[in-house]
Amino acid sequence: MSGHKLRGGLAAHLPLTTVAVVTCFPFFVMLVLSIQPGQAFTLPQSLLPASVDLSEYARLLGRGEMIQWLINTTIYSVLGVVMVLALASLAAYSFAKVDFPGRGLLFWVIIAMMMIPYHLTLIPKFLLVSEMGGLDTHWGLVLPTVANVQALFLMRQFIAGIPNELIEAARVDGAGELRIFWSIILPQLKPILATLAVFVFLWHWNDFLWPLVAMQSGDMYTLTVGLASLNAEETSLATIMAGSVITLLPILVIFLFAQKYFVRGVTMSGIK
Repeated sequence: MSGHKLRGGLAAHLPLTTVAVVTCFPFFVMLVLSIQPGQAFTLPQSLLPASVDLSEYARLLGRGEMIQWLINTTIYSVLGVVMVLALASLAAYSFAKVDFPGRGLLFWVIIAMMMIPYHLTLIPKFLLVSEMGGLDTHWGLVLPTVANVQALFLMRQFIAGIPNELIEAARVDGAGELRIFWSIILPQLKPILATLAVFVFLWHWNDFLWPLVAMQSGDMYTLTVGLASLNAEETSLATIMAGSVITLLPILVIFLFAQKYFVRGVTMSGIK
Protein backbone atom coordinates (compact mmCIF):
# COMPACT_ATOMS: atom_id res chain seq x y z
CA MET A 1 0.00 0.00 0.00
CA SER A 2 2.85 2.37 0.85
CA GLY A 3 4.45 1.65 -2.54
CA HIS A 4 1.16 2.39 -4.28
CA LYS A 5 0.87 5.70 -2.41
CA LEU A 6 4.46 6.54 -3.28
CA ARG A 7 3.86 5.91 -6.98
CA GLY A 8 0.65 7.91 -6.82
CA GLY A 9 2.48 10.81 -5.18
CA LEU A 10 5.21 10.74 -7.82
CA ALA A 11 2.64 10.59 -10.61
CA ALA A 12 0.90 13.65 -9.15
CA HIS A 13 4.02 15.71 -8.48
CA LEU A 14 6.08 14.87 -11.56
CA PRO A 15 3.95 16.96 -13.99
CA LEU A 16 3.90 19.87 -11.52
CA THR A 17 7.67 19.66 -11.05
CA THR A 18 8.19 19.57 -14.81
CA VAL A 19 6.02 22.65 -15.33
CA ALA A 20 7.82 24.47 -12.50
CA VAL A 21 11.25 23.69 -13.98
CA VAL A 22 10.20 24.81 -17.46
CA THR A 23 8.68 28.00 -16.03
CA CYS A 24 11.72 28.88 -13.92
CA PHE A 25 14.32 28.01 -16.56
CA PRO A 26 14.21 31.41 -18.37
CA PHE A 27 14.72 33.18 -15.03
CA PHE A 28 17.68 30.91 -14.29
CA VAL A 29 19.21 31.74 -17.68
CA MET A 30 18.64 35.45 -17.04
CA LEU A 31 20.46 35.22 -13.70
CA VAL A 32 23.35 33.20 -15.12
CA LEU A 33 23.89 35.59 -18.03
CA SER A 34 23.88 38.59 -15.69
CA ILE A 35 26.90 37.23 -13.76
CA GLN A 36 28.99 36.50 -16.86
CA PRO A 37 29.79 39.90 -18.42
CA GLY A 38 31.99 39.97 -21.48
CA GLN A 39 31.59 36.27 -22.23
CA ALA A 40 29.99 34.66 -25.27
CA PHE A 41 26.80 32.73 -24.60
CA THR A 42 27.19 29.06 -25.47
CA LEU A 43 25.07 26.06 -24.52
CA PRO A 44 25.34 24.24 -22.21
CA GLN A 45 28.64 25.68 -20.92
CA SER A 46 27.20 29.11 -20.06
CA LEU A 47 24.53 27.55 -17.83
CA LEU A 48 27.21 26.29 -15.43
CA PRO A 49 29.45 29.33 -14.83
CA ALA A 50 32.86 28.74 -13.33
CA SER A 51 32.89 32.15 -11.64
CA VAL A 52 30.49 34.85 -10.48
CA ASP A 53 31.00 38.46 -11.54
CA LEU A 54 28.63 41.04 -10.02
CA SER A 55 30.25 44.02 -11.71
CA GLU A 56 27.22 44.66 -13.92
CA TYR A 57 24.97 44.97 -10.86
CA ALA A 58 27.39 47.41 -9.24
CA ARG A 59 27.65 49.42 -12.45
CA LEU A 60 23.88 49.60 -12.92
CA LEU A 61 23.13 50.54 -9.31
CA GLY A 62 25.91 53.12 -9.48
CA ARG A 63 24.13 54.92 -12.30
CA GLY A 64 21.94 57.73 -11.03
CA GLU A 65 19.20 57.10 -13.59
CA MET A 66 18.77 53.48 -12.49
CA ILE A 67 18.00 54.57 -8.93
CA GLN A 68 15.62 57.22 -10.27
CA TRP A 69 13.86 54.64 -12.44
CA LEU A 70 13.47 52.43 -9.38
CA ILE A 71 11.97 55.32 -7.39
CA ASN A 72 9.60 56.22 -10.23
CA THR A 73 8.43 52.60 -10.55
CA THR A 74 7.90 52.32 -6.79
CA ILE A 75 5.85 55.52 -6.70
CA TYR A 76 3.79 54.39 -9.69
CA SER A 77 3.14 50.94 -8.23
CA VAL A 78 2.46 51.92 -4.61
CA LEU A 79 0.20 54.86 -5.45
CA GLY A 80 -1.56 52.73 -8.03
CA VAL A 81 -2.28 50.00 -5.48
CA VAL A 82 -3.56 52.43 -2.85
CA MET A 83 -5.81 54.36 -5.22
CA VAL A 84 -7.15 51.31 -7.08
CA LEU A 85 -8.05 49.50 -3.85
CA ALA A 86 -9.64 52.59 -2.30
CA LEU A 87 -11.77 53.41 -5.35
CA ALA A 88 -12.68 49.78 -6.14
CA SER A 89 -13.69 48.93 -2.56
CA LEU A 90 -15.94 52.00 -2.21
CA ALA A 91 -17.55 51.45 -5.60
CA ALA A 92 -17.94 47.71 -4.97
CA TYR A 93 -19.71 48.36 -1.65
CA SER A 94 -22.12 50.72 -3.40
CA PHE A 95 -22.91 48.18 -6.13
CA ALA A 96 -23.20 45.25 -3.70
CA LYS A 97 -25.05 46.68 -0.70
CA VAL A 98 -26.47 50.12 -1.49
CA ASP A 99 -29.78 50.18 -3.34
CA PHE A 100 -30.04 53.03 -5.86
CA PRO A 101 -31.87 53.44 -9.20
CA GLY A 102 -30.10 51.88 -12.18
CA ARG A 103 -27.57 50.02 -10.04
CA GLY A 104 -27.66 46.80 -12.04
CA LEU A 105 -27.56 48.51 -15.45
CA LEU A 106 -24.71 50.81 -14.45
CA PHE A 107 -22.72 47.89 -13.04
CA TRP A 108 -22.97 45.85 -16.22
CA VAL A 109 -22.14 48.88 -18.38
CA ILE A 110 -18.94 49.26 -16.37
CA ILE A 111 -18.21 45.53 -16.63
CA ALA A 112 -18.65 45.78 -20.41
CA MET A 113 -15.59 48.03 -20.43
CA MET A 114 -13.51 44.90 -19.78
CA MET A 115 -14.11 43.94 -23.40
CA ILE A 116 -12.38 47.09 -24.69
CA PRO A 117 -8.74 46.28 -25.55
CA TYR A 118 -6.27 48.15 -23.36
CA HIS A 119 -4.30 49.40 -26.37
CA LEU A 120 -7.32 51.25 -27.79
CA THR A 121 -7.44 53.50 -24.73
CA LEU A 122 -3.81 54.67 -24.94
CA ILE A 123 -4.38 57.56 -27.36
CA PRO A 124 -7.51 58.94 -25.59
CA LYS A 125 -5.73 58.69 -22.23
CA PHE A 126 -2.68 60.45 -23.65
CA LEU A 127 -4.79 63.29 -25.06
CA LEU A 128 -6.72 63.75 -21.79
CA VAL A 129 -3.62 63.69 -19.61
CA SER A 130 -1.85 66.05 -22.02
CA GLU A 131 -4.73 68.56 -21.85
CA MET A 132 -4.59 68.37 -18.04
CA GLY A 133 -0.84 69.01 -18.03
CA GLY A 134 -0.04 65.61 -16.58
CA LEU A 135 2.57 64.38 -19.04
CA ASP A 136 5.95 63.66 -17.44
CA THR A 137 4.45 63.81 -13.92
CA HIS A 138 3.79 61.11 -11.34
CA TRP A 139 0.13 62.01 -10.96
CA GLY A 140 -0.36 61.93 -14.72
CA LEU A 141 1.18 58.47 -14.78
CA VAL A 142 -0.99 57.08 -11.96
CA LEU A 143 -4.37 58.78 -12.50
CA PRO A 144 -5.49 56.98 -15.71
CA THR A 145 -4.90 53.57 -14.07
CA VAL A 146 -6.96 53.96 -10.88
CA ALA A 147 -10.31 52.93 -12.42
CA ASN A 148 -9.74 49.17 -12.49
CA VAL A 149 -12.82 47.25 -13.66
CA GLN A 150 -11.40 43.82 -12.76
CA ALA A 151 -10.73 44.97 -9.19
CA LEU A 152 -14.26 46.40 -8.93
CA PHE A 153 -15.80 43.15 -10.15
CA LEU A 154 -13.85 40.89 -7.77
CA MET A 155 -14.44 43.22 -4.82
CA ARG A 156 -18.16 43.42 -5.56
CA GLN A 157 -18.46 39.62 -5.71
CA PHE A 158 -16.66 39.36 -2.37
CA ILE A 159 -18.76 42.01 -0.62
CA ALA A 160 -21.98 40.47 -1.95
CA GLY A 161 -21.25 37.42 0.21
CA ILE A 162 -21.26 39.45 3.45
CA PRO A 163 -24.58 38.95 5.31
CA ASN A 164 -27.02 41.81 4.87
CA GLU A 165 -28.13 41.40 8.50
CA LEU A 166 -24.87 42.96 9.73
CA ILE A 167 -25.40 46.03 7.58
CA GLU A 168 -29.09 46.38 8.42
CA ALA A 169 -28.32 46.15 12.14
CA ALA A 170 -25.74 48.93 11.80
CA ARG A 171 -28.22 51.11 9.90
CA VAL A 172 -30.82 50.58 12.61
CA ASP A 173 -28.24 51.74 15.16
CA GLY A 174 -27.82 54.94 13.17
CA ALA A 175 -24.54 54.23 11.38
CA GLY A 176 -24.02 55.97 8.05
CA GLU A 177 -22.79 54.26 4.92
CA LEU A 178 -19.18 55.38 5.37
CA ARG A 179 -19.18 54.18 8.98
CA ILE A 180 -20.63 50.82 7.90
CA PHE A 181 -18.01 50.51 5.20
CA TRP A 182 -15.14 51.42 7.53
CA SER A 183 -16.21 49.40 10.59
CA ILE A 184 -17.97 46.35 9.11
CA ILE A 185 -17.06 45.86 5.46
CA LEU A 186 -13.39 46.88 5.32
CA PRO A 187 -12.15 44.56 8.12
CA GLN A 188 -13.60 41.58 6.23
CA LEU A 189 -11.93 42.54 2.97
CA LYS A 190 -8.34 41.77 4.02
CA PRO A 191 -7.99 38.56 1.94
CA ILE A 192 -9.33 40.07 -1.27
CA LEU A 193 -7.47 43.33 -0.67
CA ALA A 194 -4.21 41.39 -0.33
CA THR A 195 -4.99 39.44 -3.49
CA LEU A 196 -5.79 42.52 -5.54
CA ALA A 197 -2.80 44.38 -4.09
CA VAL A 198 -0.52 41.69 -5.50
CA PHE A 199 -2.24 41.74 -8.90
CA VAL A 200 -2.32 45.53 -9.17
CA PHE A 201 1.25 45.95 -7.94
CA LEU A 202 2.54 43.41 -10.45
CA TRP A 203 0.61 45.07 -13.27
CA HIS A 204 1.93 48.54 -12.45
CA TRP A 205 5.47 47.34 -11.82
CA ASN A 206 5.62 45.54 -15.17
CA ASP A 207 3.61 48.10 -17.16
CA PHE A 208 5.46 49.30 -20.23
CA LEU A 209 3.12 50.86 -22.77
CA TRP A 210 1.51 53.61 -20.69
CA PRO A 211 4.76 54.81 -19.04
CA LEU A 212 6.39 54.74 -22.49
CA VAL A 213 3.67 57.03 -23.86
CA ALA A 214 3.24 59.32 -20.85
CA MET A 215 6.86 59.77 -19.73
CA GLN A 216 8.96 61.78 -22.17
CA SER A 217 12.14 62.55 -20.20
CA GLY A 218 14.72 60.05 -18.98
CA ASP A 219 14.38 61.17 -15.37
CA MET A 220 10.72 60.09 -15.34
CA TYR A 221 11.19 56.64 -16.90
CA THR A 222 10.06 53.54 -15.04
CA LEU A 223 12.27 50.46 -14.90
CA THR A 224 10.65 48.79 -17.89
CA VAL A 225 11.03 51.85 -20.10
CA GLY A 226 14.52 52.52 -18.76
CA LEU A 227 15.67 48.99 -19.57
CA ALA A 228 14.25 49.35 -23.07
CA SER A 229 16.25 52.56 -23.50
CA LEU A 230 19.41 50.72 -22.40
CA ASN A 231 18.70 48.07 -25.01
CA ALA A 232 18.38 50.77 -27.66
CA GLU A 233 21.86 51.99 -26.71
CA GLU A 234 23.32 48.61 -27.69
CA THR A 235 24.20 47.80 -24.10
CA SER A 236 25.73 44.40 -23.41
CA LEU A 237 23.51 41.40 -22.81
CA ALA A 238 24.83 40.98 -19.26
CA THR A 239 23.78 44.55 -18.42
CA ILE A 240 20.24 44.00 -19.72
CA MET A 241 19.97 40.73 -17.80
CA ALA A 242 21.26 42.35 -14.61
CA GLY A 243 18.66 45.11 -14.97
CA SER A 244 15.96 42.49 -15.50
CA VAL A 245 17.00 40.67 -12.32
CA ILE A 246 16.92 43.93 -10.35
CA THR A 247 13.43 44.58 -11.74
CA LEU A 248 12.25 41.09 -10.84
CA LEU A 249 13.50 40.87 -7.24
CA PRO A 250 11.04 43.31 -5.56
CA ILE A 251 7.95 41.69 -7.06
CA LEU A 252 9.28 38.23 -6.21
CA VAL A 253 9.78 39.21 -2.56
CA ILE A 254 6.34 40.82 -2.35
CA PHE A 255 4.66 37.77 -3.86
CA LEU A 256 6.42 35.41 -1.43
CA PHE A 257 5.32 37.45 1.58
CA ALA A 258 1.73 37.87 0.31
CA GLN A 259 1.31 34.31 -0.97
CA LYS A 260 -0.94 33.05 1.84
CA TYR A 261 -3.29 36.03 1.46
CA PHE A 262 -3.19 35.59 -2.30
CA VAL A 263 -4.33 31.95 -2.14
CA ARG A 264 -6.97 32.67 0.49
CA GLY A 265 -8.33 35.63 -1.43
CA VAL A 266 -8.60 33.68 -4.69
CA THR A 267 -10.39 30.85 -2.88
CA MET A 268 -12.86 33.07 -0.99
CA SER A 269 -13.67 35.39 -3.89
CA GLY A 270 -15.30 32.53 -5.82
CA ILE A 271 -12.93 32.47 -8.81
CA LYS A 272 -13.47 29.25 -10.73
